[in-house]
Amino acid sequence: MSMSHRREYEIAFVGLKPGLHHFSYEIDDSFFETFQQQDFKNCKANVKFTLDKKVGFMLCKFDVDGKVELICDRCGNNLQLQLWDEFNLVVKMVDNPEVMNDQEDDPDIYYISKGESHLHLEDWIYEFINLSIPMQRMCKEDEVGGPQCNLEVLEKLKKMEEGAKAAEASGIWKGLDQFKDLQ
Repeated sequence: MSMSHRREYEIAFVGLKPGLHHFSYEIDDSFFETFQQQDFKNCKANVKFTLDKKVGFMLCKFDVDGKVELICDRCGNNLQLQLWDEFNLVVKMVDNPEVMNDQEDDPDIYYISKGESHLHLEDWIYEFINLSIPMQRMCKEDEVGGPQCNLEVLEKLKKMEEGAKAAEASGIWKGLDQFKDLQ
């Protein structure tokens, strides 16, 4: 995690009244320059941050919306993926935040020092945009073979599947079945 704390992602919560406060951030590729190399590009994300200030803690909500371009797992072409996710975080103010953060099992709870005056959102925005990207990066089943797919690769995959089925049907693997589940 980068700890660069750019000013535009800092919120001076100490001066805010109790209750709800709304912030909005437009995120593009330049945001990620201070972090490690990303496996996506052309990020156009909007992160809406809601802060509900209470006594001794804050309820934080991040709404991630937008799109990124990455490589399709199936055909290798560029694929535009829609981002849409929300993340909730409880920020508690304590005397010993380092110890408390080390001991906390719940990833949705974070501790800061009672003397702290700012929330630093940059690392959370980074993390939540990355978590908004699905593990499987490919178009939906009904879009396969569409204009953004690499048809040559899809054709080769289909031939390989057919070849595997033919080999199975011909029985050339017969007798090996008994070894299939051995680890």
